[in-house]
Amino acid sequence: MWMAEGHHRDAWQHTASIMALIANVNRDPKKTRAFKPSDFNPYVPKTSRPDVIVVTKENISLLKHAFIGDKL
Repeated sequence: MWMAEGHHRDAWQHTASIMALIANVNRDPKKTRAFKPSDFNPYVPKTSRPDVIVVTKENISLLKHAFIGDKL
């Protein structure tokens, strides 16, 4: 079981490296940052960024007001 998972992790690392290479070749360096293989690898744990706002039931009304206003 562990060897099979290790094989999958290794295969995903290889695939993620190729995906990052293709994405970096086709990106506009003035608009976006360079991609890393970890951006595409599902086995790499994702860390939450502090500048991201999580939408909840409490703050969804702010978005509704910003995009729709008082039209409803």
